[in-house]
Amino acid sequence: MGVENGIQEAEYMRFIQPYEDALKNIRMRLEVLNDDYRRNYQNYPIHNIQYRIKKKASIEMKLRKRNLEVSALSARDYLTDIAGIRIICYFVQDIYAVASLLKKQSDIVIIKESDYIKNPKPNGYRSFHIVFGVPVYHTDGMEYYPVEIQLRTMSMDLWASMEHRICYKKDECLHEEAALRFQEYAKLLDSLEEDMSTWIEA
Repeated sequence: MGVENGIQEAEYMRFIQPYEDALKNIRMRLEVLNDDYRRNYQNYPIHNIQYRIKKKASIEMKLRKRNLEVSALSARDYLTDIAGIRIICYFVQDIYAVASLLKKQSDIVIIKESDYIKNPKPNGYRSFHIVFGVPVYHTDGMEYYPVEIQLRTMSMDLWASMEHRICYKKDECLHEEAALRFQEYAKLLDSLEEDMSTWIEA
């Protein structure tokens, strides 16, 4: 079985090229939307944008974890997070505004959408995830490539970053007591953010 095979470096570099093109495509759209938002409303919803292409080792590890063949073909067929963007917004309403504007663009398609703001994970994790199929034009035609977008507020990103830093490789974070504590941290940050958002609405 091919599960233990790896992806050759040259093959990986060829494989990720269209994902990099799809990533550039979405990044440009976001910059245009943020600038246009600023011109029209004297405000802008995005604090910063982070982006990455999944490393070869991470792709191989994820495929092995799912007991899938470790190959570029398998990665193309089963993974939707090879290209990723994290958008850090100021407030929750900014997240939904940005997501709505992207979803109105008719040449990209929605592959998957998960709202962990309205439905947080058990440990308190909150974020809005959406995977878009982004058109990439080659000399021989067009093909859609997935780009996973995570939208968070600054407080959600603080929580997620600290939870990862504290819990990375620590089994105690799997216990119910730890999950309850992180839920409380999430609620405190959410309350603070909601209170501060009233200054914008006033």
